[in-house]
Amino acid sequence: MLRLLELDDMDQVAVVQRRSRDGALPWMKVLHTPEEDRWFFRERVFKMCQLWGYFEDGELVGFIAFRERWIDHLYVLPTSQRGGIGSALLQVAQSKMRSLNLWTFQRNTIARRFYEKHGFLLIRETDGAGNEEREADALFTWQSSN
Repeated sequence: MLRLLELDDMDQVAVVQRRSRDGALPWMKVLHTPEEDRWFFRERVFKMCQLWGYFEDGELVGFIAFRERWIDHLYVLPTSQRGGIGSALLQVAQSKMRSLNLWTFQRNTIARRFYEKHGFLLIRETDGAGNEEREADALFTWQSSN
């Protein structure tokens, strides 16, 4: 089931983000505590973005957070990947926006292939000096064909 998320969902969002990121980026240094993650999603992301979640058997297994022209977060639990959940979440944002941009890490080749498959084009790569993780990243963009 796909639905718009509420403030009460943000603790689950933080868990999905952490578990998904740990699974996809095991080399990445953990910079924040789970408590800091919950605060971030409740106080920052929820206030700035539209968040949609995908539920299986009542459990949140993936979410997307987007705002005007930007996807800030898209995460799916490792055990739920490759089943169309990420595509369904991305389609929500693409149906509501005429253009979208996003950053992903260069080493996250699975994410890069996923976005390219869904029409995103690589704009530029950086050395990561501008992100908190100091990890080389890549900027992608997408434009609606309608």
